[in-house]
Amino acid sequence: MAAVLPITRQIARSVQENRRASHDLCIAEVRDCLIFDRHGVSKTFSSLFQHNKAIIVFVRNFLCYTCKEYVEDLGKIPRQMLQESNVRLVVIGQSSWGHIEAFCSLTGYSHEIYVDPERQIYKKLGMRRGETYMETPSSSPHVKSGVLVGSLRSMWRAMTSPAFDFQGDPLQQGGALIVGPAPQVHFAHFDMNRLDHMPINWLLQLAGLQTLDFSESHKIIDI
Repeated sequence: MAAVLPITRQIARSVQENRRASHDLCIAEVRDCLIFDRHGVSKTFSSLFQHNKAIIVFVRNFLCYTCKEYVEDLGKIPRQMLQESNVRLVVIGQSSWGHIEAFCSLTGYSHEIYVDPERQIYKKLGMRRGETYMETPSSSPHVKSGVLVGSLRSMWRAMTSPAFDFQGDPLQQGGALIVGPAPQVHFAHFDMNRLDHMPINWLLQLAGLQTLDFSESHKIIDI
């Protein structure tokens, strides 16, 4: 129980800090923006949350080592748990759709994933371009690699991929939304830097789901 208490306090503080952003966020401005699946088929952004609640995670780019390791942990969320609560889990990147398949194979992520190759949603929602660091360095429970090793691995993946590119704007930051049904925004967080993404258990709790022990895949924590 003691290990869970800090998470509860941190969530409460994070909700308070992001309450204004959630209420001010106008999702109507992006509802008709197109996103593309791994086959290049388009759909509107609003289709993700029209009839259900959705946790939507925007990643920096598919080469980013922090995004890779974060999405690896997103992939550990049991599909049955999401289905029973009628919650969709969606990752959105900003590369071309042709990079989706390789990224899913690399991370083991099998939930919904799309791309916004022109960054229309990123831009209209006001997600940051460029990194800002606070006095207290950001840390993530989902990132295992250090900066040097992680950056070298990212560069190696870029050099060895069929199309040598950064798989998205390397300066673009991501974020997370909990939205729906319809245009109701329950929570919004925009990353300040590559390590500032929301801990996954915070997102699960805020969406009304049980938390998981990410050191062991699919282990549910009772709180």
